[in-house]
Amino acid sequence: MTIQAGMTGANAPDTIPDIEALAVATHDEIGRQRFCSALRRHAIQDMAGTLEHDFRERVARPAEAKGMHFDDWRMIDRAMEGEASYRFYSSVRYNAQEMCFLSVQPQVERALPAMIEVARDAAALSPAGGSLRLDPALAPPRYVDALDVHLMPGCFHSEYAEDDVAQGAVASLGSRVFTANQSHRSWGGVAKVISRWLKTDHPGFAPRRMLDIGTSSGKNLLPYAEAFPGVEAHGVDVSAPLLRYGHALAEHEGVALHFSQQNAEALDYPDGHFDLIVSSFFFHEIPVKAARRVLAECRRLLAPGGMIVHQELPSSHLVDAYEDYFWNWDTLNNNEPAYTAWRAEDHRALCIEAGFDPAATFALILPDTGAFPARGTAFAWDEPGRPMHGRGGWYVFGSKI
Repeated sequence: MTIQAGMTGANAPDTIPDIEALAVATHDEIGRQRFCSALRRHAIQDMAGTLEHDFRERVARPAEAKGMHFDDWRMIDRAMEGEASYRFYSSVRYNAQEMCFLSVQPQVERALPAMIEVARDAAALSPAGGSLRLDPALAPPRYVDALDVHLMPGCFHSEYAEDDVAQGAVASLGSRVFTANQSHRSWGGVAKVISRWLKTDHPGFAPRRMLDIGTSSGKNLLPYAEAFPGVEAHGVDVSAPLLRYGHALAEHEGVALHFSQQNAEALDYPDGHFDLIVSSFFFHEIPVKAARRVLAECRRLLAPGGMIVHQELPSSHLVDAYEDYFWNWDTLNNNEPAYTAWRAEDHRALCIEAGFDPAATFALILPDTGAFPARGTAFAWDEPGRPMHGRGGWYVFGSKI
């Protein structure tokens, strides 16, 4: 494994330039990106609501009057696949998702040489004290390189130049488009939710060393470093471009993050190395058999008194048939083939299978910091007014030892 280590002292510059700010959009590109943001928001909010109303009132109500009940998402899928409302909704949502990434490619291509130089300086000097470990021999698993996950051209791992950061930039800036122009500093909402819950429900918990699995560019790792001052924060991913980009961002921010290019199914850290292991929207991207291996690694790597807290999409058995149908759209339409199979699993059961104590294993809905700013405690599943995942709450599962 090749190692690019950090440098401190007199030879290190005071700051690393903001790599994200180098990719400047033109007037017309900004206009296009704002349109893409609005179109995607319209699709996943307004059109999604209209689609559900159409199903319940025009499709389900007459069928139920004849004694038919839609108690399985597959039944809803079969009933809706030929309906004009679904076909229009699905077409708009698919194209809006794809356009978010395509809309930032021109500015990334113009700025790519300068961004590569910044990333090289960050890797060579690391003035904040972080580190970047890359493994050129690591082949991305088939479930990563078989297709463009999330409809992002080139997926996360593709490299087109030496020390490439293009996919990191496209992922970061494209995500800003479909999250209505939030920068990397305003990302990390999942980390803010989980860290707030940890401080509320486990006030004595103070991790010395933590790991973020599938860290991407570290957007959900930065907030943990802020929430737990002094924590040694590590992030792993199979994509070198994402890690180079994330390392440059962290060094610019003056936050020491430690990035490593590894497959989470078999990590090189010693047993009991971490007090906290987290992830966000990671497990539904990998096959269930790979998820089992990752959870087994989590158990091996967790120190006594430690916790795993993984944010994900809720299991099918925790939602009604229509919500199940809504989430599973991504399986066929957003290049996420493991999505439905992952959601069909009982995530607590998978943790127990990996060796975690059943009594210490949980599946919760945590309140979003924006929707419930004063509440850090989890919602009970039967609590009146409990928000759905993604609509005021976040689904997490995990355990502790």
